[in-house]
Amino acid sequence: MIFPRTLTRPVPGVVAVLAATCALAACTARPGGTGGNASGGTAGPSAAASSTEPAAMTPEAYRSALAAARPAGTTLAAIAKARTFKSLHQRIGRAESALESAVARLGALRPPQDVAPEHTDYVAALRALNGRLGALDQDVSSHALCNGTAVLAKLGASGDFTTFRASADDLAKAGDYPVVALRPPARHTRRLGNGTVLLSAIRGGRGALTVKNGGSHDGVVTLVRGGRKAVSFYVRKGANAKLANVRDGTYRVYFTTGADYDRSARAFTRDCGFSKFDDPLRFRTVYSAGRVSWDNWTLTLNTVFGGNASTSDVDPDAFPM
Repeated sequence: MIFPRTLTRPVPGVVAVLAATCALAACTARPGGTGGNASGGTAGPSAAASSTEPAAMTPEAYRSALAAARPAGTTLAAIAKARTFKSLHQRIGRAESALESAVARLGALRPPQDVAPEHTDYVAALRALNGRLGALDQDVSSHALCNGTAVLAKLGASGDFTTFRASADDLAKAGDYPVVALRPPARHTRRLGNGTVLLSAIRGGRGALTVKNGGSHDGVVTLVRGGRKAVSFYVRKGANAKLANVRDGTYRVYFTTGADYDRSARAFTRDCGFSKFDDPLRFRTVYSAGRVSWDNWTLTLNTVFGGNASTSDVDPDAFPM
């Protein structure tokens, strides 16, 4: 909602068993007899196919096979390096492929007999971990998760990861075997102080902008002039923040909301939204007859009854971070 005000003053097997039953009937003449019937039955031998299971691997060979799957851990950790939503989906996809390959390779092994139970549990845990990644990718699509660290933090907090870590530890301890390693980051809920200015590239005017945030999440408001970010500042939920000294000009106003603000990434990591006000704001200073007047504006980030400023969603990868 926008409230303009003009002031004046002086100057985000089957084994098939062949049972051969052959009925033979023959009619032969007996010496001195008139003839008679003779019948006889013979059964062919039955054969059963047999199979020989491959021998279990030696510890050395098993260790080498396990090591070949360890790059999956590196691919998982690389999820944290994503800088856009598009690249985040791509990195999750690569991690899923790496885990699928590891599960297929390890599932076909015949491990040393003394670690067969641990091996089975480990492969099952890797498979479940991969399934969890698919669910997290959906969370990225819904913007419940907004960057790679948030994805890994939620993965690390899952029961699937707890099971995986326990099974990996058990296998490693059973014979100093190499396993997929991953240390997910902790989950955070970071916030900045209300009104914190994050960027001040174009300032030095008389205008002021007041932002009211009656929503359920903190927000960051960004003013863009001529395609260049001019000012960004933080507005906590349930609070108002005022930005003074806005230079004259026409600005597009963008805002992102969410939870856990990562200042280094300049973005919220969870429950993020990205929007813009459809109409620009114009700040103007007028000097006349020894007097000066300027524009002050008030914006409300949440929907309010009677509001006169519409907003639109913005592609997060096109948002001015």
